[in-house]
Amino acid sequence: MASKLSLENKDAPDSDQERQSSGDELNNDELARIERLGRQRPEQLTSIWQEIGFVFSITVSQALNEYMVSGFTILLPTVARELSIDPTSQTWPASVFSLVVASFLLPFGRIGDMYGGYPVYIGGCVWYCIWALIAGFAQNEVMLNVCRAIQGLGPAAYLPAGLQLLGSMYRPGPRKNLVFAIYGAMAAIGFFIGLFFAGVAGEYANWRWYFWIGTMLGAVVVVASLFCIPNDMEAHKLSYVKMDWLGSLFTITGLVLVVFAITSSSHDGWTAPYILATFLLGLASLGIAFWIEGWVAAQPLLPFEIFTKKHVRPFMLGLLFSYGTCGIYLLYATLFCMNILGASPMQLVAWYTPSATIGIILAITGGALLHKVPPMILLVITGCAIIIESVLFALAPSDAYYWAWIFVPMVMMTLSIDIVFTVANVFFSSTLRRSQQGLAGSLSNVLMQLGIAVLLGFAELVGSETAHQGLKQSYHNVFWFNLACGATALVIFVAFVRVPRQKSDLTADEKALKLEAEAV
Repeated sequence: MASKLSLENKDAPDSDQERQSSGDELNNDELARIERLGRQRPEQLTSIWQEIGFVFSITVSQALNEYMVSGFTILLPTVARELSIDPTSQTWPASVFSLVVASFLLPFGRIGDMYGGYPVYIGGCVWYCIWALIAGFAQNEVMLNVCRAIQGLGPAAYLPAGLQLLGSMYRPGPRKNLVFAIYGAMAAIGFFIGLFFAGVAGEYANWRWYFWIGTMLGAVVVVASLFCIPNDMEAHKLSYVKMDWLGSLFTITGLVLVVFAITSSSHDGWTAPYILATFLLGLASLGIAFWIEGWVAAQPLLPFEIFTKKHVRPFMLGLLFSYGTCGIYLLYATLFCMNILGASPMQLVAWYTPSATIGIILAITGGALLHKVPPMILLVITGCAIIIESVLFALAPSDAYYWAWIFVPMVMMTLSIDIVFTVANVFFSSTLRRSQQGLAGSLSNVLMQLGIAVLLGFAELVGSETAHQGLKQSYHNVFWFNLACGATALVIFVAFVRVPRQKSDLTADEKALKLEAEAV
């Protein structure tokens, strides 16, 4: 039986040469029109103020997701002490949020393609606020874990929906590049905000205020979204997109079981029967999901035709490694600074300030970078930044001087994640059709969350297996592992990936129609 991998690829040209030859077929007036459309405000946004509100509403939601990940690392010792959480169980309140986000991104991306990004986005943000509020009242470990897990459904819904709204609103061009650069930079800014409020709550108030402040920030996004985001439900009423329930079931089950096994193995080892059983069951579920997506589902959750595009498969593999290093760095750099260098929560906030500063600079200049600088150079910068940050922490002494050992990694971390995240989002959004923008929004985010969850699990395994060498050396070993992952991503990007420059161009739908017209 033939797989859907054999489907004809009628999508956009992949190389700069192909894009140029395609452009040569357009007359100068058409090229000028495309360039103009790539720079102007979308017609659905009636004023510059609505556009500012629209971009604010969606990009800040990315910061909300990072807020709930970063700050909790600082609060975890305090929370564990107050709720009597055993050290062997402290991984779960920290990781279950990201695990749920990663597992449900693709199904929620499909729901966005079915009903529109607006209702899914608003619903996800409201859900985030409700469960952040409830988490602040957690009385024991089980309640906290449940709240963190259920809250993860909110970002799983609003992250792909937000990118769907951005991708369908903006045409390929400088304006889209700028907006996506702002979105990418919000990851570093959100991480810093999470650290800041966690530090304030931990030192001057109660850890519960960390969740309640997150609720307030989320409420601001909800209110702004209701007023500034155009409702696209009407445009999706005639949508023929259907949910792949069977594929969703086995995909979610497989991801949860595999990540659970990898994360838990750092404490109980692979010889524990339940670890091996859940890992094998997870692999079996993912295998069944692969079969359903390729040969059974009428509208697969992850269409195999995506993988027929040039360089997409190695690009996604490189993203897994580069995104995973971000999760390893954020956790273990924080632990190293607190446990080895003795940094207080507020001192740690000050040390992370360069990350937020670079994030703001990239938000302002990132659009121009994407428009002017070849993406391949940006991907090389990403890989080199990961290597530099890893080497410095892997060699840092117990009395490391901030400006010599910590400052540069803080800058490199932001460069690495912001650049590659922006390149990936613009690439997927510009490559997939309007009816697949929910999928485009899911792809980069699911690769990020999955890369972080899986590689962080292996990093914890490295740390636990070398714990007998001492705490500092076990941290150093984790950073050497991080370097290996970053070097792997760099090799993949350089040897196997070619991403075209993101400039004003026809949309994926317009290119498909053009190819169909030429074929007649």
